[in-house]
Amino acid sequence: MFRIVEKTMLNPTVCKMTVEAPRIAASALPGQFLIVRTDEKGERIPLTISDYDREAGTVVIVIQPIGASTRKMVSDYGEGDCFADVVGPLGNASDFVHMSPEELAGKRYVFIGGGLGTAPVYPQAKWLHERGVAVDVIVGARNKDLIIYEDEFKGACDNLYICTDDGSYGFKGVGTARLEALYAEGKTYTNAVAIGPMIMMKFSTLTCAKFGIPIMVSMNTLMVDGTGMCGACRLTVGGKTKFACVDGPEFDGTLVDFDEAMRRNGQYKQEEAAANGK
Repeated sequence: MFRIVEKTMLNPTVCKMTVEAPRIAASALPGQFLIVRTDEKGERIPLTISDYDREAGTVVIVIQPIGASTRKMVSDYGEGDCFADVVGPLGNASDFVHMSPEELAGKRYVFIGGGLGTAPVYPQAKWLHERGVAVDVIVGARNKDLIIYEDEFKGACDNLYICTDDGSYGFKGVGTARLEALYAEGKTYTNAVAIGPMIMMKFSTLTCAKFGIPIMVSMNTLMVDGTGMCGACRLTVGGKTKFACVDGPEFDGTLVDFDEAMRRNGQYKQEEAAANGK
């Protein structure tokens, strides 16, 4: 059993849980994910690892209750409760994890996190920042109340740029507009990572292409089973069929067929609505 040691609501719709999982924490790396099953009859839910503490033997997951299973997870489980299964780490770690110190030297990373995607950006930015790599983070949300991880990023990057669609906090506009403004101010980057809604990652890729910045994107929202067996996270990358869970979840954004991925991302809308009684 996997005990929940801490539960916090980051905003009215997003929940953060710290879970005891020593073996997963011991080998987890930025970019990887895990599968959670609440009870014996529970659905397998893939969730990106949003942090890990090897010493404490814990991992952090961030959940937005959308479907029936995630709603149950957030409403019915609290501190001291246990999940039946937590399996991981799964998927491939971020590409920079495999770079040598010499390769990392001189890199300047910009991360663009949108909504819930801000949480899995955190362990990546922290990993690089701890190794002396220059890291800037752009965090975007619809309004001030939906911003998450602001305090955490203050110790995990060189510069944090907050954006809100309505201008209620920080820069008024989306993350890509903030990136364009940074370039107008003279900033430059060697690499980018975008994690968030599919449409946001598509336009982040287009913006980065304009400035010649290589960009990686996370296709974790497509995953269902998490083992490559169900085929639900199938996508086209560079003209070839890939699976987000076993080949990713991160891919070169310039090679991803985003239009196909967005269509696939909506394939279970009817089932989700039915499970939620709509």
